[in-house]
Amino acid sequence: MALSDLDRLSVNTIRFLSVDAIQKANSGHPGLPMGAAPMAYCLWSRFLKHNPSNPTWFDRDRFVLSAGHGSMLLYSLLHLTGYPLPLEEIKNFRQWGSLTPGHPESHLTAGVETTTGPLGQGISNGVGLAIAEAHLAARFNRPGFKIIDHYTYVLVGDGDLMEGVSAEACSLAGHLRLGKLIALYDDNRICLSGSTCLSFTENVEARFRALGWDVQQVPDGENLEEIGKAIERAREKTEQPSLIMVRTTIGFGAPGKQGTFEAHGSPLGPEEVRSAKQLLGWPVEPDFHIPAEALPHLRSGVEKGSQWEETWTRLLENYEKSYSEEAAELRRVMCGALPERWDQDWPVFPADPKGLATRKASETVMQTLAARLPEFMGGAADLNPSTFTWLKGRGDFQSPHQPKEGVQGAVGGAWDYHGRNIHFGVREHAMGAIVNGLALHGGILPFGSTFLVFSDYMRPALRLSAIMRLRSLWIFTHDGIGVGEDGPTHQAVEHYAALRAIPDLLFLRPGDANETIWAWKAAVENAHRPTVLALTRQNVPTLDRTRFSSAAGLLRGAYVLNPESLGGRPDAVLIASGSEVSVIVGAEKLLAEKGYRVALVSMPSWELFREQTQEYRDQVLPPDVPVKIAVETGISQGWHEWVGPGGAVVALDRYGLSAPGPKLMKEFGFTAENVASVALALLPAR
Repeated sequence: MALSDLDRLSVNTIRFLSVDAIQKANSGHPGLPMGAAPMAYCLWSRFLKHNPSNPTWFDRDRFVLSAGHGSMLLYSLLHLTGYPLPLEEIKNFRQWGSLTPGHPESHLTAGVETTTGPLGQGISNGVGLAIAEAHLAARFNRPGFKIIDHYTYVLVGDGDLMEGVSAEACSLAGHLRLGKLIALYDDNRICLSGSTCLSFTENVEARFRALGWDVQQVPDGENLEEIGKAIERAREKTEQPSLIMVRTTIGFGAPGKQGTFEAHGSPLGPEEVRSAKQLLGWPVEPDFHIPAEALPHLRSGVEKGSQWEETWTRLLENYEKSYSEEAAELRRVMCGALPERWDQDWPVFPADPKGLATRKASETVMQTLAARLPEFMGGAADLNPSTFTWLKGRGDFQSPHQPKEGVQGAVGGAWDYHGRNIHFGVREHAMGAIVNGLALHGGILPFGSTFLVFSDYMRPALRLSAIMRLRSLWIFTHDGIGVGEDGPTHQAVEHYAALRAIPDLLFLRPGDANETIWAWKAAVENAHRPTVLALTRQNVPTLDRTRFSSAAGLLRGAYVLNPESLGGRPDAVLIASGSEVSVIVGAEKLLAEKGYRVALVSMPSWELFREQTQEYRDQVLPPDVPVKIAVETGISQGWHEWVGPGGAVVALDRYGLSAPGPKLMKEFGFTAENVASVALALLPAR
């Protein structure tokens, strides 16, 4: 069989394996797999460096299906090229318990690099993957030893390029000149509800050229030779990311639906499947037919991949002989392990009634972490001087070809891909997705930062970090109404509840500088899910830990600050998080003067507290004490779980105002006097 015939047979195998799975499920998106199969086949069979026998091999090329609705294309490729995804899973597409869910999920299916489906996220993750590759290559490669040397390929669709997050991320990718990022654009000009000309007539080529990308056009999506030449040329563009615009036909081969939006998001139907198979010379029966000639060809990547990894392993062994320290460090970060004694000898903040903003305490801790964890890397959405999330002297992640002269705001140190400070610009959503890409790649402990109120701009990326259980670190400062004069647009009110509502996300709101230290320890050790640190702009008192319990209690989510109050049954329990901890400390003094015994509970994390034993939770929040009062500068939603039917919540179930922070705290009732008054209204008179 001539090679061109074998190629055609292989492409149609990918197409119809996808079509049959979608039809059997009676659910899915056949249009993209049918139209994009040739470009995907060309990439996977001729260029993609991967090892199906070891899907997590560190120096593999990454392939991201950003247009995640076309998931059956990826599942077909994984099965046919030899990944541990048996045919039975293909037949079980979109069904309960299968490894082939409706959209690709990275933590579920071997070979899926990232969870996609919300459009724009995959290409933005791809930018993070490419940043990670560039940084690790700069850090570890040596003459004669290209230990880190791989590409990131992303298949994007029209919908991806309409989403704002992709514009944000691709703009940064162009600025950073990420030459190993290659996007293949399934340019079929059809969306779910109709032709793209209803809403999308921009010149995509001109836009991406303006963003600093190299752009190529392939007019015929069935022409493997031209697609291959375009990929080869893109791989040679070392100082620009590449966009390859491949003109395809959605639902190619389905005579009644190809080229129409009807092929996008619904099964073709039995008659249309039959017609498509007849048109393309494919057996109508049986379903899930895989030609004997095609499978060995498609599976040739198994042997090739094993050889690639074996060659790389030998290179790593030789690298180890010449650069033993670097090799040991590379092996450590590849597996995500922390170095010994990374958490020893933390800074300690002395008691101080005036105190310190927890964002400033965090800044101090971050410098310590930067010295001990070379993989610690990230930045802010143009807010470093406000969030204090810079790694001083650790370099700015920039293209070495990017001019530095006259630049203001550089952190200092390296000005190339060695740099560990990423300047995301005013791009919160892209920052979130890029940080996820860094975490997905491995070898990086990434963070992103902005004001807490602007976490709304990046919520889809936050949610996906939780779905994927990534080790993404989110540092959100300027929490609550303490922001003051900036007013309600910048004051986080509903955001504590909104973030706590995300499953598998750890939310930490430390109450003073020393709790901030332990919050960072919890965040770094929290390898199986993302973490949010919510920090203050304003100073908060640093508690005297010779009088109050150790701030290490943060690791249990909630703890009693004055355990002596539990020597007998307390009359009331006051609970708070963040800056309001100092408020309940003041309220306890007022209540003590009136003869009441009050337990003080700092509760920085509901999630960690829920993970404790029932015995411990009952010690902290005694069930036989009905008067429990929670205090937090956000909406009351959720707090009733902790205060119970006999308790109360001092909260802010409305938006704030523009005024100095202390004035707002007083007027909205976040004072020791008001909290004591609320408690007295619930307590029996004395």
